Amino acid sequence: MELATGVNPYDHLLKELTVDESTYHYYDIIALKDPRYNALPFSIRVLLEAAVRSCDEFQVRCADVNHILDWRVHTAPAAATVEVPFKPARVILQDFTGVPAVVDFAAMREAVRDLGGDPDKINPVCPSDLVIDHSVQVDFTRTSDALKKNQALEFERNKERFQFLKWGSQAFRNMLIVPPGSGIVHQVNLEYLARVVFDTDGLLRPDSLVGTDSHTTMINGLGVLGWGVGGIEAEAVMLGQAISMVLPQVVGYRISGRVSPLATSTDIVLTITKHLRQVGVVGKFVEFFGPGVSQLSIADRATISNMCPEYGATVGFFPVDAKSIDYLRQTGREAHRIETTEAYLRAVGLFRDYADSGQDPAFSQVLELDLASVVPSLSGPKRPHDRVDAARMREDFLQCLSNKVGFKGYGIPSDRLADQREFQFDGQTYSLGHGSVVIAAITSCTNTSNPSVMLGAGILAKKAVERGLTVPPWIKTSLSPGSGVVSHYLEDSGVLPFLQQLGFDVVGYGCMTCIGNSGPLPEPVAEAIEKGDLVCCGVLSGNRNFEGRIHPQSRANYLASPPLVIAYALAGRVDIDFETTPIGSSESGDVYLRDIWPSRQEIQQLEAQCVIPAMFTQVYSKITEGNDNWNALETPESKLYPWDGNSTYIKLPPFFQNMTKELPAPVKIEEAHALLFLGDSVTTDHISPAGSIARNSAAARYLAARGLTPREFNSYGSRRGNDAVMARGTFANIRLVNRLMEKPGPRTLHLPSGEAMDVFDAAERYRAEGRPLIILAGKDYGSGSSRDWAAKGPFLMGVRAVIAETYERIHRSNLVGMGIVPLQFRSGQTADSLGLSGRETITVRLPPADQLAPGMDIPVETGDGKTFHVVLRFDTEVELTYHRHGGILNYMVRRML
Repeated sequence: MELATGVNPYDHLLKELTVDESTYHYYDIIALKDPRYNALPFSIRVLLEAAVRSCDEFQVRCADVNHILDWRVHTAPAAATVEVPFKPARVILQDFTGVPAVVDFAAMREAVRDLGGDPDKINPVCPSDLVIDHSVQVDFTRTSDALKKNQALEFERNKERFQFLKWGSQAFRNMLIVPPGSGIVHQVNLEYLARVVFDTDGLLRPDSLVGTDSHTTMINGLGVLGWGVGGIEAEAVMLGQAISMVLPQVVGYRISGRVSPLATSTDIVLTITKHLRQVGVVGKFVEFFGPGVSQLSIADRATISNMCPEYGATVGFFPVDAKSIDYLRQTGREAHRIETTEAYLRAVGLFRDYADSGQDPAFSQVLELDLASVVPSLSGPKRPHDRVDAARMREDFLQCLSNKVGFKGYGIPSDRLADQREFQFDGQTYSLGHGSVVIAAITSCTNTSNPSVMLGAGILAKKAVERGLTVPPWIKTSLSPGSGVVSHYLEDSGVLPFLQQLGFDVVGYGCMTCIGNSGPLPEPVAEAIEKGDLVCCGVLSGNRNFEGRIHPQSRANYLASPPLVIAYALAGRVDIDFETTPIGSSESGDVYLRDIWPSRQEIQQLEAQCVIPAMFTQVYSKITEGNDNWNALETPESKLYPWDGNSTYIKLPPFFQNMTKELPAPVKIEEAHALLFLGDSVTTDHISPAGSIARNSAAARYLAARGLTPREFNSYGSRRGNDAVMARGTFANIRLVNRLMEKPGPRTLHLPSGEAMDVFDAAERYRAEGRPLIILAGKDYGSGSSRDWAAKGPFLMGVRAVIAETYERIHRSNLVGMGIVPLQFRSGQTADSLGLSGRETITVRLPPADQLAPGMDIPVETGDGKTFHVVLRFDTEVELTYHRHGGILNYMVRRML
């Protein structure tokens, strides 16, 4: 690696801090005595501290420090963008993205060795937290041993993957691994892993991180600056590379007032998500301030920060205040560490008093929310920012049925709106119609980290059971908490048995329904949906509801608070007006939702009694010890991984095949065909393999050819370490709308022959013909999760460029990291306005590599004689460097030489 000078020009700012006779050092950024500092948003102050501390006049320069201090000038509307480096304190990985990262590290070691270097140089120098956040196919049986059965099944299916990760934790230094069965990565990060202030050999600094999941932003709720990046970029950070980023605008979001008794933190989140998505905050920081923030618990704030990817910002940041310190005590953090944290943050001006408007910094723009205006809400049926008042839910759903096909429409003919389909289940006859609930899940880190909504759901369940209400037995219900702490307080509060009676048994700790792992619906239910072509529904407490994500047979999916999830499960349908229609009936008569809805006072009383520090201490004191299954895993002791050529889980990736020490020849994109012609809001769920592996897919054919039965296919997430499976699963989403085809699905045209085929098969034919590929797309291309396989998969298919109207931040970065050229239509232009059909050949006239510049215009020519210009979306000089090397991984290998 290239070395820094070892001399920090800001070492004169080093100060001592003594706490309980322990002495620490820190860089006192207030001692800069720069009047610009106090006007900086708190999130930008964290970037400034990192630049001052890391300054070596190589990766981080004094000029970068000055650029950050001049934040207001450089982020003004007419100002040119300024690039700054950032070295976060740590990286967090979940196993789905941790496996590819460790696979890449293992492969990079071999590449360095093969090119004559020292493979041991490929080793994390940045602390890495890796949570084995495994995802289960939820057991349908409503029994108290569902958790045990699911975890046993998960270990049976994923033993090889777990062995590989355990090998990685031993082969690479500075990597903390949290074994399976502990919880969802973001909740474990909030409750246990987050330091708030980092102590490295007595040097204090703010905790900060990047993570390989877009919902890494959840930790912003605790005042820790962090955001999601692709696995590719995270690997570079782990190897000591600074993140190169455009200095962001910061939107101040002022919160005032008090929440109404009927609204929950989930309702606040969905309201903010819709508001910010409408305003447009992609690529910006959002920082919350105002007196109303003090009304929000850390769990409330974390819920808001968790949804940051859904409103499109880079971060949704809540600076540390007294409530943050109280939360550290509540979650069992060590007392001396808490005292040191507060003392340090006060010393450097990073401690916030939300009631003191004199502390309010300058912002690029200010938005406001009065908490009193928030009402019970849901979001759906296809996007997390399409909020619906719960009071209008029936009306909105019925409109969606009739509306033309789109984000708020299904195009159901008027004569089919009342369609019903009868089916037999457990010897009884039932009926399904449009709007029937088939999945109800309390799931995902968004809400399971929040005791108020979880206990609210428990109280509602208790009251429902006491009034004799039941959930229809064919609805697939589940409870997947984000950590063991949730199970503890639900049990200690006495509400867990009532949740279980309604079918909400604990089925596992990990990302489940929200990532599409509900498992199959009961066969009679699935058959009725298919034969009746019904728009049936899922209601879940997660953060994502994109088409095809939750379940292939659940066409409408709504995000809701845990209490509302139970309410709609009890009702059995979403087309209900809870004000005028009973939620159910019992021997004592009709029961309305208002009769069983818990009061805020009831919830707060129970939370105060049951959510206590000892609970967190008990759960997390043994978290790194693992369990008997984990501890019994035998792993290789070698520093180079012994690849098994027969493995369908872990495979040596082809990214470094034929790599040379010298830079590769420049990419040429001549007479390329469009593999796909896509519209707006194509998410990484449409692009990247996710959820279960369909039996008729290219990935299924690959696995079947290796002797596996459908029962053994497992999920795409579990096979992220095998590029052959993942490439075949790219663009395999059943709801993918490709304008080259008449119907949605994972199919495209091989344009020279006019033959329709699976996307992967078309890509393979183009490869055999020596044809480069591009993708044409609309707005917000690559929104959703920060999946590196959404870039790796297209790269392996032969895609060399994407031309889109706009990009989601993380996905554009991932494309750059894999060597795919991101191009953007000029403002006001689209594929349609330029008369593109997707069937013409396209030549991109890239200039020589040494003449490329961020944001430059690039001429494009079509085979039918059209010429237009697009914007080169390499946003920084560092990204151009990655491009010249063929991607960030190749760049890092060459640096190690």
